[in-house]
Amino acid sequence: MGLTNNDIFKKLRVAHKLRDTDIIAICKLVDFKVSKSELGAIFRKEDHPKYMECGDQFLRNFLNGLIIHLRGPMPSKKETKHKNT
Repeated sequence: MGLTNNDIFKKLRVAHKLRDTDIIAICKLVDFKVSKSELGAIFRKEDHPKYMECGDQFLRNFLNGLIIHLRGPMPSKKETKHKNT
């Protein structure tokens, strides 16, 4: 059995030392709203009654936000053309 989206999300949280407020801010970078209670449900153990699976869309939006958080927003195409000339 491989890693689930929840496992990946937990590992990223630990590796980047992110708190709930950090994750909420990262998700806001890509206009994806998430609440602290949703995060709590995702980080619970699978056998907990309030456990929630981390869906593909949730993880994708978080990863896109994390890229912006770590690298900054992508420059517009006009900016990159001017830098190359």
